[in-house]
Amino acid sequence: MNRRQHSLTLLQAADASPTLARLAALARESGERLRAVESLIPAPLRPLVKAGPIDGPAWCLLVEGNAAAAKLRQLLPALQAHLCGRGWEVTAIRIKVQARGG
Repeated sequence: MNRRQHSLTLLQAADASPTLARLAALARESGERLRAVESLIPAPLRPLVKAGPIDGPAWCLLVEGNAAAAKLRQLLPALQAHLCGRGWEVTAIRIKVQARGG
């Protein structure tokens, strides 16, 4: 039996699968949300904050270290208001602390 292997790019695979397409869209949106609020995050903290998963109206930010997470928690009301003002339905922003260097 002669089977030809076809390699696909991630984008092609995502387009071919509704589930992967939805995940790719959520990942893009999460990145867009982070870019939208980036100016509200103090410059020294920005490299420590990554866009996390979107779960309905809740969004998660991944943050390196407890100190950065504590500072970011103080900014959550402003971040949420900014996102809502730009048309995103965000009822909650969660913070998940990630291990440094991991």
